[in-house]
Amino acid sequence: MKFKIGYRTIKTAIGTSAAIILAQILGFDNFVSAGILTILCIQVTKKKSIKTSWNRFSACLLAMLFSIVFFEGMAYHPIIIGFLLLFFIPTAVMLKISDGIVTSSVIILHIYSAGEVTFDILMNELGIITIGIGVALLANLYMPSLDQKLLEYQIQIEENFKRIFDEIVIYLRTNESNWDGLEITETAQLIEEAQVLAYRDVENRLLRNENVYYHYFKMREKQFEIIERVLPIVISISYTIEQGEMVADFMEELAANIHPGNTANRFLEKLYEMKSSFKSMELPKTREEFEARAALFQFVREMEEYLWIKSSAKELKRGRKENHFTESGAN
Repeated sequence: MKFKIGYRTIKTAIGTSAAIILAQILGFDNFVSAGILTILCIQVTKKKSIKTSWNRFSACLLAMLFSIVFFEGMAYHPIIIGFLLLFFIPTAVMLKISDGIVTSSVIILHIYSAGEVTFDILMNELGIITIGIGVALLANLYMPSLDQKLLEYQIQIEENFKRIFDEIVIYLRTNESNWDGLEITETAQLIEEAQVLAYRDVENRLLRNENVYYHYFKMREKQFEIIERVLPIVISISYTIEQGEMVADFMEELAANIHPGNTANRFLEKLYEMKSSFKSMELPKTREEFEARAALFQFVREMEEYLWIKSSAKELKRGRKENHFTESGAN
C-alpha cells in the first residue's frame, strides 16, 4: 500500500501547531482549542474555507451570547447545557451556520467550566476563535495549481475521441470492426473526474468564478453524449455505399483535428457541402442502400450538432508548449 501525505495534511499539521503555539505565547487559556479550530477550518478550496470559517466564527459568537443568557440567566448546571443546545442548534441551522455547531459547543463548555461570564473570559474565547480561524485562512491562501492535471485530462479525453472516430472511420469503410469499445467507458469516467477537478479549480479562484477548463469539459461532455448516440447508428449500417466513403473521409479529417482550438465552423462548412452533394446524387436503387443512406443522414445530422456545440464553446488555449495546437484549428 502506497503511503502518501497530501498538501492539505501538511497544511493542517503546520497550521494546528502554529495556532496552538501562538495562542499559548499570547497567554490565552484553553489555547489548544485554537488548534482544533484550525483543523476544522482548513478545507479543500479557498471559497469553501472562507465560508466555513465565517460560519464557525458566527456560530461561536452566537454560542457566547447563548451562554450568557442561559448560564447567567438560569444556572451553571449540566441540565442547562442540554437545554441551551436544544435551542442553540436549531438556531444555528436556521441561520445557516451549522458548520460551527461543534466548535461553538467547545466555547459553551469553556464558559460553563469557568462558572461565570466576565469580560476577560469572553475576550479569551474571542482570541482563541480569531487565532484558530485566522491561521486556517492563512494556510488556505496557498492552493497548488491544478492546471497540469487538468491539461492531462484534456489530452487524454481528446486522444480517446480520436480513437473512437478512427474506429467509426474503419467501420464505415469496411463494415467490420474488432474494437472492444474500451474508450467509451474510459472517456465517461475521465470527463466526470475532470469536471470535479475543474470545479475545485473554480472554487480556488476568489476574484472570478469563470474557468475555461470547466466550460471545456462541459462542452466535451455534451459532445460525448452525441458520440454515444451515433455509435448504434454506425453499427446499423451493414451496406457499403459511396456516401459512406465520403462520411468516412470527413470523419478522418475531423479526428485529426481534435484539440482545444475552435475552427468548428470550417468543418460545418465541409459538412454542409457534403450534405448538398448527397442531394445531387442518384436515389437509392435497393432497400439496403436506402437504409444505409438514411442511417448516414441521421449520423451526419448528429455530427452537425457535435460541431455546433464546439462552435459555440469558448476557446481553450493551452500553455506555451501547446500553442501550436490552437494555430491549426480544432474540434
